[in-house]
Parts: sequence; structure tokens; C-alpha cells
Amino acid sequence: MQQARKTETTKRSSIDEPHIADLQKKIIFYETILDSIRNGIMITDRRGRIIFFSKTYGEFLGIQPEKVLGKNCTEVIENTRMHIVAETGVPEINDAQSIRGQEMVVQRIPIRIDGQGLFVFGQVMFKDVRDVHTLSSRLNLLESKVEFYERELTDLRSSKYTLQHIVGNSRSILELKQLATRAAEIDAPVLITGESGTGKELFAHAIHYASKRRLYPFIRLNCSAIPKELLEAELFGYEPGAFTGASNKGKAGKFELAHGGSIFLDEIGDLPMEMQPKLLRILEEKEFEHLGGNRLIKSNFRLIAATHESLEDLVERGRFRKDLFYRLNVIPISILPLRERMEDFPLIAESLMKKLSREHGTKMASFSPAVMQIFKSYSWPGNVRELSNILERILFTLDGDQTQVRHLPLFMQDLGRESSKQDKAMLKRLRDDMERETLLQTIRVSNFNKNQAARLLGIHRTSLYKKMKKLNISLKQA
Repeated sequence: MQQARKTETTKRSSIDEPHIADLQKKIIFYETILDSIRNGIMITDRRGRIIFFSKTYGEFLGIQPEKVLGKNCTEVIENTRMHIVAETGVPEINDAQSIRGQEMVVQRIPIRIDGQGLFVFGQVMFKDVRDVHTLSSRLNLLESKVEFYERELTDLRSSKYTLQHIVGNSRSILELKQLATRAAEIDAPVLITGESGTGKELFAHAIHYASKRRLYPFIRLNCSAIPKELLEAELFGYEPGAFTGASNKGKAGKFELAHGGSIFLDEIGDLPMEMQPKLLRILEEKEFEHLGGNRLIKSNFRLIAATHESLEDLVERGRFRKDLFYRLNVIPISILPLRERMEDFPLIAESLMKKLSREHGTKMASFSPAVMQIFKSYSWPGNVRELSNILERILFTLDGDQTQVRHLPLFMQDLGRESSKQDKAMLKRLRDDMERETLLQTIRVSNFNKNQAARLLGIHRTSLYKKMKKLNISLKQA
């Protein structure tokens, strides 16, 4: 029996020794990790007795960790609440604690281990409360910057103009505004046509803003401003290293950025023929691939296109696909040139002058009648864009509260002088015609008696002869 017990004890000893060695290795491993943590750590049992005190905590407080083991935490750390947390079992996170006159931020976490009761893990999070304030200030600053950049990004990608920015009370403009409002209510493609400078982009902005997509991006691309070889990458994006010179991070395309919002393709008539079937496909499928990629990307966008050319003519000349034209021309909006809506000119000119005065910090100036007459007699081939350019030039030469003819560009001043000459000539012709008709009528009433006609007119007979000669009147004509 004794031999059996001895054998059993020998077996148990041979089993426990390696197990104990493993536990010791784990303890050394975990204590090394805890000692390496920058901020101080202390662990107590359920009675508040210290069972671990990190070296970093000891160095900070000038205490040797091995000398405090087994002591109650209240004997070692002032204002501690580790023993209270051991009693309540309620964690205290990011609590303030004064140690040696210094405000610190600590956390006390109760830990239950089955069969061994409750322990409390304490850690100094910040050795100085000011560190928390500094970190908080930095976080607040970063959050402010993020909010600012988000607002800036939203502003850059959002529409700038609304229907209220479209100036005019003429019937044609009011009808266009109504059409734009109806276009905003549906997601069908819109094709805006009109001469350069008539405000096609302004209408595109307004349609996007009036639609349910206004909270999402408004992405713009001028098809004539991008080199043909880069246009596909701009529209659809590309994968890293897709072509020579491509960014190693890749790039999202305009259609991808327009997800949820609208994409405005200006000068769509300049879209290369090889790009047109790809645009047609994305309009029909609402999906595409990055250049150099093979993953399908879906985008929920609304297309608004614009052109100063006639797409019908381009189709006939073989420069634009007929099927793409039909796909784009679902909601056509044609904007009249400025010369065909001159009744809106005074409002447009005044609105632009206010805008430019505000932008340049100059005083607002009115228009003299002579200037307005010249403006109305000009054909404005550059439309509103040309008017804006001329008004901006006027602002830098202005020397009073009213724009005078001398402030206009020279070609417009010449136009005014020519107009004045024409007006004088017209008035002279009108006066001569009226005088001629009066003489003829008087001669007829006098039965062709020149003396009687002169008396009726209150002039001398000689003067009557001179007038008849000047106006090329003969008695036969009378």
C-alpha cells in the first residue's frame, strides 16, 4: 500500500513540475508586458492588497515595486479607490485622482476569475490632466478641420446656382424655368442646347439643385477641355499602373464620384467617336469598369449634357452616333441667345453689375440711357459671358456712379457714334418727307396757284420755289 502511494506521489510530481514551469514562464511573460506599458499599472485582490505593481509606475512614484507587494493599496497610493471597486465590483473609467499634488486620469476595472475571486486592475491613463485637455483640444481641432474640409468638398461638388439665379421676366425665360422645374422632377437625361455664353451650365446647376439629388455631388466635365487620350480615364477612373503616368494609387472616375447625384457633360458634341458607345452603355446599364480593371462598378447618377452645336447636324455628318443622340435628347432645353430676349437685358445687366461689384469690392454703378441704348443695339455674339466680360472691364475705368459712353470699349463707342449718325440721318429724312408732303398737299388745295400756296404756308413765293427745288417737287407731281 505504501509502495503504491509512493508510486502515485512520484507520478504526480513528475506531472506537476513541467506544469509549474509553464505557469512560471507565463507569469514572467505577462509581468514583462505589464512592466513595459508606459503608464503605471497596479493590481489588487478583493481586499485591496497589492499583488502586482509595474516598474514604470514605481519609477514614476519613486517606489520599489517588490517592497509594496502584499501591502494594502491605501498605504501606498494616496486617494486610491481600488479597494472600493473591489467591494462594489463597479468599474471606474477615466476618473480623476490626485497623487502627490498632481491631477491624473486613471481607470479601475474589476476582474472576476472563476475559483479565485475578484481582482482589480488599475492603470494611470494620463499622468497629467492637462494631457487630456491637450488631447481633447487636438481632437476638437482635427474634428473642426474634418468638418471644414467636408463642407468645402461638398461645396466643390455641389451645385452653385438655383432657378432664382436665372434672371429675366420674359416669356421665353419663364417658360424655360418651368421646363427646368419639370425636368428636375424626373431622372431622365437632359440635353441643353444654346450658343456659347447663354447660361447652359447655369441651367444644369439649377436642375440638379431643384431635384431630389441636390444633397449629393454635382460633377462637371468639359468634354472639349480634356485630351482625347485622357478622357476615358477621367470619366471611368483607372486602376494603379493602368497606363504610363498613371498614379500608383489609381483614381475614381467622374461617373463614380457622381453616385447619388448628377454628372454634367459640357460640350458633349466634342466627345470622340470611340468614346460614344461606352457612354451609351453606361447610360443604359449604369455600370462600368475602371481603366485597367475587371470589376464592375455601379453608379446611380443623373446625366445632364450641353452643347453649342446642333447634334442633329453632327449625326448627319457622321460625327455623332444617332442612338446616343436619342438617348441624350429625352428632355431637350433650348436657350435663346441674348439678342433674342432683349426685354430681359436691363435686369441681366444690373444683376451682373451687382455681382461683379460685390466680387471686386467696388461701388455699384447704374447705366446711362446712352449706354443702355448702345447695349441694346449690339448683337452680343458672346451672349451673357461677353456682357459679363465688358462690365468687368467697365468697373476698372469707372470714375463715378453711372456708366457713361466714354467707359465703354472703343468698338462700342464707335457703335454709339454710328448709331447717332444713323439716327440723325433718319430724322432728316423724316423731316424732309413731312415737309414735302405738306407742300404737295398745300399746292393741291390752292389749285396749283403758287402765290396762294405761299400765302397759306405763310412764306414768300421765292421761298416756296426754293423749297420745291430742294425737295425735287414739280407741279406735275402735285
